[in-house]
Amino acid sequence: MKKLINYTALLCLFTLLHSCKEDEFIVAIGGGSPTIEVKTAPTASFMGDSLQFTVNVKDQGVALSTLKAQLLFSGEVVAEKIIRTKDYADYSGKLFVPFLKNIPNGTASLKFTLENVELVKKELEQEVAITRPDFPFINLVTATKTYKMNRVALNKYELTENLPFKVSGYLEAPKFGANGNVINFGWESEAVTQGITQNIPFSNSVSGVYTISFNTLTYEAAPFIIGYAFNGEGMKQINDNLYSVDLQIEKDKEIVIDGIEDLAAWTVDGDFVRKDGSKFSFNALTGKYRFYANFEKKHIYAEAMSGNNLATLNADGTGAIWIIGEGIGKPDVASSQVGWSPENAICVAPIGGKKYRVTVVAGKSIKADNINFKFFHQKNWGGEIKDDLTTTSDIVLVGNGKNGRDPGNLGLVAGKTLEQGATYEFIVDLSAGNTKGVLTVTKK
Repeated sequence: MKKLINYTALLCLFTLLHSCKEDEFIVAIGGGSPTIEVKTAPTASFMGDSLQFTVNVKDQGVALSTLKAQLLFSGEVVAEKIIRTKDYADYSGKLFVPFLKNIPNGTASLKFTLENVELVKKELEQEVAITRPDFPFINLVTATKTYKMNRVALNKYELTENLPFKVSGYLEAPKFGANGNVINFGWESEAVTQGITQNIPFSNSVSGVYTISFNTLTYEAAPFIIGYAFNGEGMKQINDNLYSVDLQIEKDKEIVIDGIEDLAAWTVDGDFVRKDGSKFSFNALTGKYRFYANFEKKHIYAEAMSGNNLATLNADGTGAIWIIGEGIGKPDVASSQVGWSPENAICVAPIGGKKYRVTVVAGKSIKADNINFKFFHQKNWGGEIKDDLTTTSDIVLVGNGKNGRDPGNLGLVAGKTLEQGATYEFIVDLSAGNTKGVLTVTKK
């Protein structure tokens, strides 16, 4: 009976081992005794520095596998390097000491982990004093000029100079320490962020002598005085050249535009903003709109909204319609043609009664001799006005697939052109229903 029990136990053991082999389980033999000797490694370093080290590794006749070097802040790994240790030898490497926001001077851990091929590990850890660099200056790098910002206090830098009211650029801190690296600060998610060069939109209410400041510890920067406002509502920056603001506004209500110094030289989309001398008034249906100021093109325009989103055409004919296609663009077709890119779509101004208006000038905002655009339900691909649009115009036709244009695409009647320099008003009337749209084209 005793022998039977022993045989049964051996059989179970062999079965278990065979099962482990099939499942490719690895059982560590556990041989060897890896050792690490730190030959060179700093006991102090700066944030933004490259921490260089050399260690000697060996074992008692067992092949080595990898050496892992890690830098830890408060127990969290912030930098890591893995080196393949083929031989018993000296190995060197470097770890980047990250430059982090709101982290004071302190002590980090430099940790080495050596592992041999039999999965036996040896760990060695030492402290490293980490200090924030005290840069003598930092640079503000713009597209046209690099400004030097002087140190005025620990971590604080300022530039005081005669400056334009808007200065866009990134910040660059010089190399600091024996193995230092250049540190860049840019703009992301409406805040200064380390490690990028997206321009920071510094701005003042007026041009002249003022101070730009930055703190390398807290990343606090100034000024950000958005002097652009519609009816007292500050505009939000979309990119270097484009600002926007959402307003609930009534038809014919005056629009007061603040902060744009050369406003008299700007163009406005008259379908939304009516200009009478130096006075501006709203020229579309009462509702919520997103107003834009494009500083590159010096142009103001708007788009209809529904809640917090851009408006779309509703089933009852209210809402908004959009133009996508060729031969049209505002403020001018030469530089701003919509094309077949939905993000460039023009919002057709709602004017009430389920009617929509777009006004263009032949040879400027619309090509006089060739157009090929259509009306869509949204500022994107999707619903579009095609076979359900008619016109009695003797200049502009609605495509049907057989008259030189695809269904719904607008074109010019054969042999006809728009009068160069003349203003044309296109109105889409959906009062009889979205499937019974009527287009009228009137020379003003």
